[in-house]
This record gives sequence, C-alpha cells and structure tokens, in this order.
Amino acid sequence: MLGVHLQKGYVEAVGHPAFAGVMSGKSLLLKVILLGDGGVGKSSLMNRYVTDRFDSQSFHTIGVEFLNRDLEVDGRPVTLQIWDTAGQERFKSLRTPFYRGADCCLLTFAVDDVHSFQNLGAWKREFVRYSDVRDPEFFPFVVLGNKVDKEEREVGEEEARAWCEENGHCPYFETSAKDDTNVSAAFEAAVRAVLASDDHVDHALLSSTIDLHVTETKQMQFYSWKSLYLR
Repeated sequence: MLGVHLQKGYVEAVGHPAFAGVMSGKSLLLKVILLGDGGVGKSSLMNRYVTDRFDSQSFHTIGVEFLNRDLEVDGRPVTLQIWDTAGQERFKSLRTPFYRGADCCLLTFAVDDVHSFQNLGAWKREFVRYSDVRDPEFFPFVVLGNKVDKEEREVGEEEARAWCEENGHCPYFETSAKDDTNVSAAFEAAVRAVLASDDHVDHALLSSTIDLHVTETKQMQFYSWKSLYLR
C-alpha cells in the first residue's frame, strides 16, 4: 500500500515544475499526464483525486492545467504532479509542448462513448510523437475507462482490457470521478508503474532550498490558459 498524505493546499497553474511543489525537503517529482477526448472526465478525475471533489458542471480545459498531490512511498516523499490537457483538436498546439518530461501517461476514455475509446490509439501515438520518450515500448501507460456510473455504456470491460493487452499490456481501471470508483487505485498504479520503470531519474528531485510549507489552499498562475465553459 502507498502511504498517502492528501495536502489540502494545491497548485492550479501552468509553469515550470520547480514552482509546483508543496512539500518541505527533497521530494521525488513524478509527472503524469491525462490524455483523451474532450468530455471524458479528465479534469474531474484529477480534481477527485487531489481535492476529493466532483463538480458536474466542470468546465472544459483549454491548454493544460496541473494539480499536485503528495504521497509517501516506502517512507520516501513523492510529489505527484497531475497534468490535465484539452482534448479538442483545435487545442493540439497548446497541449503537445507539455508532453515532454512526463513519467507516465493516463489514456482516458468514457465507457459511454465508443468514439473516445476508438481514439485511444491516436492519443497514444500523439503522446509518443511529441513527448520524445526514449523507449516508447517500455514507457508506462495506464488506461482509464471513466464514467462507469453511467447506466448505459458503449464499451464493454472485456473489449477495453483486450485493447490494453494488444497495446503494450497496459494496466486498465474502470473509474468514476462522480462516485470515486477506482480513482485512487488508478493514480497509485501510475506511481507504481513509474517507480518500476527505468525512466525516473534524479533530475526529478525538487531542491530543498525551495520554501514549500504551504498547507492551505494556494493558487499560482504563471502563463496559463483559463478553463472556460465551451457550449
């Protein structure tokens, strides 16, 4: 089990990762990125995991945003930096520069939207192209089938698991941000996948000279695109 310490203070910004930590001392910074079609619930999953909140009227993301959550893994502090990206094609030029440096990619679809499932391959190819990962075959991907709270679904669990097996044996989780189903398990699987790989390196260490004693809600804005409601 991962020792999890939820920090109520969080960062909502777009900027260099060095600005984003919320822990004192050295912490291993792991960057995970959520990719998938617009409307599949990426923002809701991130917010559920970090703030334990769900907003049915949440806005679509323009560009990228991230939130942090602090974990303890085998006694070692880890800052999990979760990046949410815009799923619409017209925002491709805004999101792809932020793929670089990711330690894990969470490919996300909605079980009530077969098209979002069919697009997983395209999302994976886009990530590999723009992230410049050294060895895509061994890069950790996790697949999330979100919105399992919906009564009617268009993608069966067996079909989704078969896709994962055929595309690198990716771990698969059926999630619901609304009901908080498997959300923590999915993100913790991402942490385990990164730590089990050879891709996490010392450059991810946050400097202990940064003052990171924030415990209350804190927002920082650098060069960010706001979330707007898209009709």
